Amino acid sequence: MIVSNARHLLFFDSDCPFCQLQIRLLSKLDWFNKVEFTPLKEFSESLSGVHIEENELNQAIHCVTPEKTIFKGPQAVRFLGMRMPLLIPMSLLMWLPGMMFFAEKIYNAISKNRYFLSKFIGCKDSCVVDDSKNKNIKR
Repeated sequence: MIVSNARHLLFFDSDCPFCQLQIRLLSKLDWFNKVEFTPLKEFSESLSGVHIEENELNQAIHCVTPEKTIFKGPQAVRFLGMRMPLLIPMSLLMWLPGMMFFAEKIYNAISKNRYFLSKFIGCKDSCVVDDSKNKNIKR
């Protein structure tokens, strides 16, 4: 059996305080160090090994697996959730028929309004990703 230490790359909007809060929470749930959280500004085809249009990257988080499979938006959430023990129940629910339809709608609404949500929930310095405590988050 071959065990790989390769991690999944998760690209996120580091200019968005709401997004930073979500990444900070995800990084705390990544107990097995399976994800490398990378700001969109650092995306490159040479780093990820895949081509993703800049417009696509700005619309949703993208997870690139070591096998170069790309998961976007709620599919990325579902994929990563299956690798983080506390998120497995939510991810399993997302596999039920019809759930991804609703997940897409909710994700797209949040994505389109993420900067407003940052203000609404009071995200400022408290939402900034503190990479000093988590080696998986690039800045």
